[in-house]
Amino acid sequence: MSRALIGCRAAGCRKELGAGTVLAAGIAILLCLLLAAVAMAVQAGAASSRAAKTADLAALAAADAARGLISGEPCLRAAEVARKHGAALQDCRRIGPSGHIVDVDVAVPLRLLGWLDSPWREAKGVSRAGRPPGRGP
Repeated sequence: MSRALIGCRAAGCRKELGAGTVLAAGIAILLCLLLAAVAMAVQAGAASSRAAKTADLAALAAADAARGLISGEPCLRAAEVARKHGAALQDCRRIGPSGHIVDVDVAVPLRLLGWLDSPWREAKGVSRAGRPPGRGP
């Protein structure tokens, strides 16, 4: 027997049990889960921003159509703009005495979070547009 092995037995040394490998694997899994959570948060933030911008653009297009500045039915214009920006028009309402003010609700799907239950399946955007106060049609 070698002297190192005899000295280890006398000092009470134990054999390697693989705890370092298990610890490294656990840390790697934890880091992967943390990275997935950060990716979900970033994707949700980007979808929320995109939903707000799309709602603004759709409401502006609908308000322009309601005022007669562009041709077409206002809510159809809003739906077209929302679709072109990867969103779905959920609601479109014309309000006011002349109907020149338009409220628009849009939803942008969250692809990474799509497997979760509602309300986490989509980011929503709401906007209102119309003619400026005190101005003509």
